[in-house]
Amino acid sequence: MRLYYKAGACSQAVNIVLQELGVRCDLDAVDRATGMTESGVDFRTKSPHGYVPALELDDGTVLLEGVAINQYLADRNPASGLAPRPATLERAEFNALLNWLASELHKSFSPFFKLKLEGSNRAAALDVLSSRMDRLERRLSDGRAYLTGHAFTIADAYAFVITGWAERLGFGLARWPHVAAYRERVAQRDSVRAALRAEGLLEQGAAGA
Repeated sequence: MRLYYKAGACSQAVNIVLQELGVRCDLDAVDRATGMTESGVDFRTKSPHGYVPALELDDGTVLLEGVAINQYLADRNPASGLAPRPATLERAEFNALLNWLASELHKSFSPFFKLKLEGSNRAAALDVLSSRMDRLERRLSDGRAYLTGHAFTIADAYAFVITGWAERLGFGLARWPHVAAYRERVAQRDSVRAALRAEGLLEQGAAGA
């Protein structure tokens, strides 16, 4: 397999899951400015969207969208416990969490990476982001170790990457101490450290875009 990625971006969640599973996978960094990968591939031939992640399977099939990729990986390795079993109530609730992370939390960071926000526009975007982070803070305030309880899942791989952007953007996590503590726990996992090391970010942290 080959993972097309950008260091610290949402593709890092897939990298973490691959490391968690011990799945061998080549990494190919994408240069967004040129659209070419480190190995010389035109990334548009792999992903018409032009954004990471993209996971190329051994048979040449290319999977897109991080949440879908990680669900595929978890379902292919059910003993890992990285996602509840399909067609269960627990899975439906888990899917709702993944959808919220993708459509609400992730997207609330996007304007700060894609737009030059100033004045009232920046304040409005920050209000939206803060409300999403507040919700995550409340979820973690009951003492749970991970988002769904005491077991690490693909949702945690994704949330770890997203929340790491707060520091890069200069917001910090002082307002969300439970999120900060959660990030510290997740950062100690061997799989996370391996992913950061592979992307050249072990000493820098998990900042991305």
